[in-house]
Amino acid sequence: MILTIDVGNTQLVAGCMQNGKTVVSARFETNTRTTAAEYAIKFKTWLEMNNVSPVQIEGGIVSTVVPPLASVLRGTFMMLCGKEPVVVGPGVRTGLNIKIDNPAQLGADIVAGAVASIAKYPLPQIVFDMGTATTACVIDKAGILRGVIILPGVRTALSTLVEKTSQLPMIDLIAPKHVVGTNTVDSMLSGSIFGTAAMMDGIAHRVEMEIGGEAMLIATGGLSSAIVPYCERKFILDDNLVLDGLYRIYQKNRIGG
Repeated sequence: MILTIDVGNTQLVAGCMQNGKTVVSARFETNTRTTAAEYAIKFKTWLEMNNVSPVQIEGGIVSTVVPPLASVLRGTFMMLCGKEPVVVGPGVRTGLNIKIDNPAQLGADIVAGAVASIAKYPLPQIVFDMGTATTACVIDKAGILRGVIILPGVRTALSTLVEKTSQLPMIDLIAPKHVVGTNTVDSMLSGSIFGTAAMMDGIAHRVEMEIGGEAMLIATGGLSSAIVPYCERKFILDDNLVLDGLYRIYQKNRIGG
């Protein structure tokens, strides 16, 4: 069993993978103040709650957009199962053909998501990952990663809206019955959910015009399930896309190492 960990700015997603399938997964708060021992305790408790023993962990892999946590999680792995994890970054084989100005700037989570998406779905593709930021990764018909669109995540934009206005409340993301809101909460929900869905449809259309053809649309990330049902275009929802990609990268480096 392989422990895969994807560290985002707000949440850390962990999953146990076996034979290419996610056995168990969970989300934890990303916190740079949490020590390796504290994360080890959290993961051990989570694993044991799901009838998984740390001794079953054969290896692991980490992608992180929060650099200070890379060394912390290395320590966590050593405490938890005595294994040194693969950390996605320079020198790690991914098999991904990246054609952007500076490939080193590409987030490890985007790399992992693209690796899995190329393996699982027809090309070309636009892969939306919806977390603290929303990213749209563009992969052409040859499987080459051509670029990324980055914009504020749904909750990030909503939090800023509430923070910068004096009369708007913080709300949960539940779709209203109508696009035209007749009260403050429904008006905010309409903008957040229907507005984001329309943005995704619009970006997909503009990217397809630029690459010259229709693309497969894939969505992942913690907020994707709240938005995708309201898109007019058909999206494939794949909650475990990044973890799947991490597992594939782990296997590529284990076999080649």
